[in-house]
Amino acid sequence: MDTGSPSGAVGRSGTGTDTPRRAGGAGARADGVTATRTSGAATDAASGTRSGAGTAPSAGVSSGPAAGPPATGARGRLVAYARLAKFEFVLDYYLSMVVLWTALAGSVRFAPDTLTTLLLFLLGEVGVISAVMALDDVNGIRDGSDRANYLGTGGTPLRPLERKPLLTGALTVDQATRFGYLSLLWGAVFWTSAALAAPERPLWALVVTGLVLFAGFQYSWGLKLSYRGFGEVLIMGCPLVIVVAPYGFVTGHLPATVLVQAVLFGLWQILVSCYSNTKDISGDAAVGRSTVAVHASARGNLLFIGALSAADLLLTVGASAVGWAPWWFFAALLPEMALRLRQFTSFSRNGDALLARRRGVVAFRTGVAGIVLANLIHFAS
Repeated sequence: MDTGSPSGAVGRSGTGTDTPRRAGGAGARADGVTATRTSGAATDAASGTRSGAGTAPSAGVSSGPAAGPPATGARGRLVAYARLAKFEFVLDYYLSMVVLWTALAGSVRFAPDTLTTLLLFLLGEVGVISAVMALDDVNGIRDGSDRANYLGTGGTPLRPLERKPLLTGALTVDQATRFGYLSLLWGAVFWTSAALAAPERPLWALVVTGLVLFAGFQYSWGLKLSYRGFGEVLIMGCPLVIVVAPYGFVTGHLPATVLVQAVLFGLWQILVSCYSNTKDISGDAAVGRSTVAVHASARGNLLFIGALSAADLLLTVGASAVGWAPWWFFAALLPEMALRLRQFTSFSRNGDALLARRRGVVAFRTGVAGIVLANLIHFAS
């Protein structure tokens, strides 16, 4: 899972074992295949599993070259669990609340039942996202993909290992699994409470909330949906839902303007994660994770990312043109559109997936700021 993205429910972040040449549009497919085979062999040796099998290795999976002492003391354990939940990386997911809150009419924003509903939904969101991240890490240790993407030959770190408390030995697999299930229970309780406290309960809002609750944590766990080709759908769909569902609970309806903003919020998430997936081709392929980057040629992957980038620009301008948003809506997102063009054109030239990913984070935050500004102007006029 892209835990380094601003987001999302839900892809794997940072560097992988692929070369920049494979990541870019001009890369040779053979390089990616060779790296995949090498990574797969290293993964087998480290984890004791057969590549792609997704089965748990023998006991002590958190031990190895990078393993250290377990977290001790209340503060140490709190930090370890926060890192397991990727709290520092997923804060941008919670901007969904800012987007939908500013999309409410001024008279509704400060109503007591509105604030209660949104607070309960936000608390549930924290639990659901934490469960997704924790169980993804458990699966990453069990199938060896985290070792492949975070440790090089001889256990040399490829990126900061503190992001992965199971790799460092700060937490055990049992602790992480228990935390994941308790977080999911927390999320279910608070989302149920939000629905019960909500002034409105449209069926569509209940359904999409239930779908995210059921499917989100199964990105890498249970049904392992990202291994079955549904990873990109979840990465975009879950952030979209956490905008529209609480809006529906407060208002009972879903105007086109809010739907456009929610789609953009999800689209901007995938436009971070798809670059991370490009960088993680070797590790993902070795364990059977099914992403567009794994299955497509270098050119095909570039075309996929280009299509998503074009959809972002077209939806932003098109929403203003057809009346789904105020005619001036696109103007508030001009900085985001400029950053998006820069992100894609630079990647298509140099193939630097990590640089493109970082630029995607900046574009995401810039876009959210533009949406919030547009909402505040719209309801102040």
